[in-house]
Amino acid sequence: MSTIAETAPRGQARRRMRIDGWRWGGRIFLAFMLLYTALPMIWMLITSIKSGFAAMQFPPQWWPDQPTLDSYQKLLDPQNSVGQDFLRFFWNSLFVSTATTILSVIVAVPAAYAFSRFTFPGRNFLFFAVLLRNMFPAVIFLVPLFILMRAIGLVNTHGSLILTYLTFGLPLAIWLLKGFYDNIPVQLEQAARIDGATRFQAFILIVMPLSAPGIIATAIYSFIGAWNEYIYAYTFLSKNDQLTLPVGIQRFFSENTTDFPGLMAASFMMSVPVVVLFLVLQRYFVRALTEGAVKH
Repeated sequence: MSTIAETAPRGQARRRMRIDGWRWGGRIFLAFMLLYTALPMIWMLITSIKSGFAAMQFPPQWWPDQPTLDSYQKLLDPQNSVGQDFLRFFWNSLFVSTATTILSVIVAVPAAYAFSRFTFPGRNFLFFAVLLRNMFPAVIFLVPLFILMRAIGLVNTHGSLILTYLTFGLPLAIWLLKGFYDNIPVQLEQAARIDGATRFQAFILIVMPLSAPGIIATAIYSFIGAWNEYIYAYTFLSKNDQLTLPVGIQRFFSENTTDFPGLMAASFMMSVPVVVLFLVLQRYFVRALTEGAVKH
């Protein structure tokens, strides 16, 4: 009996040590991933406050002796050509991303609700057909979409980008929202219908507030995808006043030299809206992913 009593605590201690080992291993891995993702942003920020000469030094100067905000002042000053171009590119990206986000939500919400609540012929086939586009790289559709946009007169307009980003973002948006609607009990809508509400009123008053995290997650996904896209913006737009930030930033490269502090400042300012948006709304994004992935 004493041997058994001594063995049990030892076994528990070994299990506890194994659990602690996995826990500390996970913490170390997370710390490594945080460092891996944060270092480029930190180096980009440090380079943006260097002078042009300090940015080109080798070995690199990890912290500038004389930090300067000249690059940011140049970018935000509408009185010089660089500032005018950057602010125009920033506004173009903001307009295209916001329009794409609004249209994605407007289209994805009723589509996902229909897939979740209604039964109709070909429902499953149509739902998986929507997701079929995600099986192929976006670059495959580049030439056909360019020919289509040229035929309908949308080349060198923001409308070509909005329609393209909407097409690419809708499949995942619909899939994400459908999983979320599946977890909202239909009995809530039935109770509202019994109280005299129409189906549309039940959807607006009951389902929409409960699905707010999913809608916000869809909006974040659509905005980030449109904000960062480069290939289609580079292909569809050639006029300087229509360019978005990912394409416009390449203006800091020239044949003989590159303004690295200006390039890093522009890249950092381009990253700020997305980072702030995600930090502010990340709890809704995580909640949508978890609730939409588990069937209650």
